[in-house]
Amino acid sequence: MPRVLTGKRIVVGVTGGIAAYKVPEFVRRLLQAGAIVDVVMTPAATDFVGPLTFQALTRRPVQVTTVGAWQGEHAGHVTLGAEADLMVVAPATADALARLAHGLADDAVTLTALACPAPLVVAPAMDHHMFRHPATQANLELLRSRGVTVVGPHHGPLASGMVGEGRMAEPEELVGAVRAVLGRSGSLRERRVVVTAGPTREPLDPVRFLSNHSSGKMGYALAEVARDRGATTTLISGPTCLPTPYGVRRIDVETAAEMARAVATETTDAEVLVMCAAVADFRPRAPSPEKIKKQAASLVLELEPTEDILASVRRPGLVKVGFAAETERFLEHALEKLQRKGLDLLVLNDARATMGADTAQVTLLRPGAPPEPLPELPKDEVAERIWDAIEALLAVRKTGEAR
Repeated sequence: MPRVLTGKRIVVGVTGGIAAYKVPEFVRRLLQAGAIVDVVMTPAATDFVGPLTFQALTRRPVQVTTVGAWQGEHAGHVTLGAEADLMVVAPATADALARLAHGLADDAVTLTALACPAPLVVAPAMDHHMFRHPATQANLELLRSRGVTVVGPHHGPLASGMVGEGRMAEPEELVGAVRAVLGRSGSLRERRVVVTAGPTREPLDPVRFLSNHSSGKMGYALAEVARDRGATTTLISGPTCLPTPYGVRRIDVETAAEMARAVATETTDAEVLVMCAAVADFRPRAPSPEKIKKQAASLVLELEPTEDILASVRRPGLVKVGFAAETERFLEHALEKLQRKGLDLLVLNDARATMGADTAQVTLLRPGAPPEPLPELPKDEVAERIWDAIEALLAVRKTGEAR
């Protein structure tokens, strides 16, 4: 469960567009992440999704009209806006964007937005001609100039039957945007971090390669948590099926050599390197320029070691975090790696149980400190614990520099 959303009050404004069908899933994901969600709707939005749907999900009343009975200290839309940590308007139709840009307040959504001092996120959704119209573009620019975060829209099939720009962002991307906006003032703000993730592929011939079972889930979770805490985050990723986390700069690589070059470039001004990628230790010495045919009864491959990326990064002041995926003599191998590579923190795990899984049971190792075993946890919570440890290292380093 992402800590950045736990206990946060999110107001979701739904306006009258066909993309409203995506919003219940967006709300469900916010709730699963620990947020408190209130929904406000325009009358037109109820033609697409009923208020009862959101009431059943949130267990909270849904505001549709601009005038409602005040209860105790609660003053309808005024209280919703004033108490919110963030408001999202999704879908944000062309009409809704115009009203938001010009301060109109004649429906529950725009009225609540006008009474909300918290950050605003909008997810435009409309026909592509409407989106490209100069009036809509001017309204979006005006909203951006006021600090509003605009997510999407994307190119794809539209309700009109056409294909073009105007498709609303998917729920997963919207949740990422909410997390990123809430985390802007987090504990890692103004810090630059680099995270590596996923496997590498070492070509054997034009169609085959040597690789491993890494899914990239742990590295992507680490990048997301760094972003949640306000860090400027670069993710150097081997081949995975995972979407790029919102607000994270992603660099795609394939081989260990490509990853080494990217790490060397990206860490020149970074403060933290988290080397979570499962980098190949060996590669074919002489990859075949043509596809190797299945002719002989056996095939002998000559391999050579790849560059040790972590050991090669020796920039003073950089906090270096490594991972040790072992299958035997876990602590012995991990402690040797911690010292040999000059790491500030090493995360030890069982390669057979962790690769591709949604959970992990790891042990944190630091020079001169006893091992810190963690229970089996979802990988996003493991990422939170790892960043807690990294932040402690940064605090100690800052204290030492101040003396």
